[in-house]
Amino acid sequence: MVRHCSTILCAAVAALVALGLIMLASTSAWVKGAEAPYYFLTRQAMMVGVGLVFALVAAKIPLNIYRKMAPLMFIAICILLVLCFVPGIGISIYGSKRWIGVGGFSFQPSEFARMVVVVCLAAWFARWQSEVKTFFRGFIMPGAIAGIPILLIAAETDVGTALSLSVAVGALMFCVGTRLRFIVPTALTAMAGAFFYLRNNENRWGRIEAWLNLEDPIHQLDRGMQQWRALLALGNGGPWGVGLGNGVEKFGTLTFAHIDFIFPVIGEELGLFATLAVVLLYVLIAVAGCGIALQASNMFSRCVALGLTCVIVVPAMVNIGVTTALLPNDGLPLPFVSYGGTSLVFSLSAIGVLVGIDRRAQAGVATKEFPLNRQTRLAVRL
Repeated sequence: MVRHCSTILCAAVAALVALGLIMLASTSAWVKGAEAPYYFLTRQAMMVGVGLVFALVAAKIPLNIYRKMAPLMFIAICILLVLCFVPGIGISIYGSKRWIGVGGFSFQPSEFARMVVVVCLAAWFARWQSEVKTFFRGFIMPGAIAGIPILLIAAETDVGTALSLSVAVGALMFCVGTRLRFIVPTALTAMAGAFFYLRNNENRWGRIEAWLNLEDPIHQLDRGMQQWRALLALGNGGPWGVGLGNGVEKFGTLTFAHIDFIFPVIGEELGLFATLAVVLLYVLIAVAGCGIALQASNMFSRCVALGLTCVIVVPAMVNIGVTTALLPNDGLPLPFVSYGGTSLVFSLSAIGVLVGIDRRAQAGVATKEFPLNRQTRLAVRL
């Protein structure tokens, strides 16, 4: 199975992208304020093409280029995240300053930041392999490298992305070998800080209260409406679903059915087994990504493969947890399935990097397994 990680990875991603386009065809026609009935579908299809081009380029670029460019990439992403707060450049939607707009083009820097953080951490750990267990070079400096972008993302009120990226960073540091006595107290402190922030934010604390009591009719008509309607959609679908296009919750009651809450629409129209298949596809992505990391030829490649796998799978887990009311609402899309050009392009780029790592690792194995038939050794006898 290890030798077929790229095949499994690409097949799982292709299935998710195809499912996303099918569900957008079912949901996008009913989005209020859309310019055309299938505006979101056509735009997502265009982004699939752009993402495939990015993935092919990312797979061809040698990993040493990423490693050499890591400092410049870090500076660039910090600048881009700061530009989200600049009037005239940053775009505020629903109170969140997550987007940059120049002319008619807009994108979300936090999606690119996830890849950059992984590459920068991989470059750091590859540089200081023998000191990953030390306090300064094994914990403080990597924490600062990841912490600056994460704090900027959190300041945009994109708490969901910041928390999911923090989990991915923690998993990477743990796998690399950072001591638990450094990670655990920091994680507990961060959790306490997050609780303090949420407790003093009326809007977000209201979401948590609604999540804890979705049976309350008041919450069902207010902050808890999305998750409540999502549960009704999943229940309405049953094992086999009501049929593609026949779902009723997408007609306005389940808001953002084409973005954050597309998973319940899958459950309503295609049924329980379709949602389980989606979960299985993300499990295959996780297994394939870990397999690529295990057979990587060096520390940098291994860290990049593991980190990119985490930044794809963790948001998927969070989105599924939110839409099934296991977690409070945080606004994360479902990778490869939800509408979102920036997320799709950079997620496909991450898959391209993973495929490139696996291809080079397989080439190295083939070189070792099939050496030259004739080897001549020349020596000077003194």
